[in-house]
Amino acid sequence: MMAVGRSGGTVLLLCFSFFALVTAESPYRFFDWNVTYGDIYPLGVRQQGILINGQFPGPDIHSVTNDNLIINVHNSLDEPFLISWNGVQNRRNSYVDGMYGTTCPIPPRTNYTYILQVKDQIGSFYYFPSLAFHKAAGGFGGIRILSRPGIPVPFADPAGDYTVLIGDWYKTNHTDLKARLDRGRKLPSPDGILINGRSNGATLNVEQGKTYRLRISNVGLQNSLNFRIQNHRMKLVEVEGTHTMQTMFSSLDVHVGQSYSILITADQSPRDYYVVASSRFTDKIITTTGILRYSGSSTSASGPMPGGPTIQIDWSLNQARAIRTNLTASGPRPNPQGSYHYGLIPLIRTIVFGSSAGQINGKQRYGINSVSFVPADTPLKLADFFKISGVYKINSISDKSTGGGLYLDTSVLQVDYRTFIEIVFENKENIVQSYHLNGYSFWVVGMDGGQWNTGSRNGYNLRDAVSRSTVQVYPKSWTAIYIALDNVGMWNLRSEFWARQYLGQQLYLRVFTTSTSLRDEYPIPKNSRLCGRAKGRHTRPL
Repeated sequence: MMAVGRSGGTVLLLCFSFFALVTAESPYRFFDWNVTYGDIYPLGVRQQGILINGQFPGPDIHSVTNDNLIINVHNSLDEPFLISWNGVQNRRNSYVDGMYGTTCPIPPRTNYTYILQVKDQIGSFYYFPSLAFHKAAGGFGGIRILSRPGIPVPFADPAGDYTVLIGDWYKTNHTDLKARLDRGRKLPSPDGILINGRSNGATLNVEQGKTYRLRISNVGLQNSLNFRIQNHRMKLVEVEGTHTMQTMFSSLDVHVGQSYSILITADQSPRDYYVVASSRFTDKIITTTGILRYSGSSTSASGPMPGGPTIQIDWSLNQARAIRTNLTASGPRPNPQGSYHYGLIPLIRTIVFGSSAGQINGKQRYGINSVSFVPADTPLKLADFFKISGVYKINSISDKSTGGGLYLDTSVLQVDYRTFIEIVFENKENIVQSYHLNGYSFWVVGMDGGQWNTGSRNGYNLRDAVSRSTVQVYPKSWTAIYIALDNVGMWNLRSEFWARQYLGQQLYLRVFTTSTSLRDEYPIPKNSRLCGRAKGRHTRPL
C-alpha cells in the first residue's frame, strides 16, 4: 500500500470529491501500481510476463469491510490494459468494474485511478487483467477483506494468513495464445500448474502447534484443480465472502475462478511436507508441488505425495453439496448470515442459460443461448449513460436455452432492479464449466445431472446454501442459483474458461431501474476514461 504517486494529484482530488459525496465515513487505502512486461520463468523457460510493481504474481490488496480503495494504475505496456476485481461487488458503481463492457481501457503510457469501495463485504477474492488474453501472462493477485473490529468471526485469529494462487499455465506467450484463438483454433492442454507463480518450490512457513489461514484462488485459464497438503487436514471456513460450516477435507476441488479459505493446524513433526495442486477431469493429470515448511525443519519433504481425485465427477459433486453457509456466524455486519431467508422469497423470473460450442465462418466460437458475444465499439455502460443508440440492443439474447445454431451479437439481457430471480445453467457438453457474475453473490441452491425442469426445485437447498460469485456446472448437468437483484448496473456474466470467454461465452446483465437516486446508483465517476463513441463527451459534475 502506497501513497498515490506520479500523475495522481488531480485524480486524487477527484477521488476525495467523489467519496465526500458517498462514503466519507469509511477509511481510505491508497495503492500505486506500475504495470510492465518482464521476463518470467515459471515453467523453466523464458516468457514475457505481466508484472505489477515488478512482482509476479502481483501484490495483495489488504482491506477491511467498507474501505475505500484508491488504486492508481500506470499502464507501461505497449497496448491497452484493464483490471477487474473478481468477487468485489462495486456496489452501485459498475463503471469501475474493469470489464470492457463497463470501463474504457487504460491506453499505453497513461494511468487511471480506480475508485472502489468494498461495501458490506468480507472474504477472499482476486484481481486479474481482463483484456486481450493478458490473464495468460500474469497481472493477477489476491484480495482479502477483513471483518471490521467488533464484528465476530467464527474462528480464532490465525497465526498467519497466506494467499495461495493456483492455476494452469502455458509455456507459450499470451500474444501467441491470443493469435491462435483469433485464427479460430482451440488451445492445447496447459503445460503445467503454478502455485504462487512457481511450478515447484512455493513455500508456506509455519510453526508447530499453530493454526494458519490459506486463501486459495484458482486464477488459471481452464482447469479445475484439486488442492491438498501432505498429512494435514483442511478446515473450510469461508467461500467468496460467506462463512461456511467448518467441514474438514483431505483435499479440495477449486474450479476456475473460485476462492476458498481454509485453516490448517501445524500438528505434525517439524519437517517439510508437500503442498499439491493437480488437474481434475483431464486425460493427462498435471501435478505441481509446493512446500509446507515447519520452523526449524531440516528434513525435506519425502514419501509418496498425497493422492487426490482425478476424473471422478460424483466425488466433486458430493463435496460441493457439503459446502453450506454457517447460519449463526456474522458476515460483514453483526447480524447472523442466516437472518436473510432467501428460501422464502417468491421468484419473479426464471432464466435458463445453456452453453454451446461450434464454428462461425470456419472459426471456433462459444456462446450462451446460441449467442456468441462480440464486444461493441463503446463500453455498454457508457452507451447507457450518454444515451448513444446503436451500440447494443436490450434483450439481444433469449432468457431460455434455445438449442439453435451459434450466431454473433453483443448479448445484453435486461433484468429488473429489486427483484428476486432464479438462473439455471445447463451444460450439455462433456466438460466441467465454471461461471462468474460480477457485481453479485448468489445462493447455489441446487446442482445435479441430467436435464433441469421445474420438478428439480424439490431438491433445492432453501435453508443454508452457500452464497458465492463463481459456480461450477458438471458435464451433462445443471446448476441453479437464486439472486436478489439489489445492485444497479451493467454486470458481466461469463465463463471462467478464458478461451471460451474470449471467444464469446459471456453476456451482460443490465440491472435496470428508472430511479436516479444515489441510493440506487452512483453517478459516473468524474475521472472516467471515455472511449469509442463516448469519446469527447463530458461526465456530469459531482
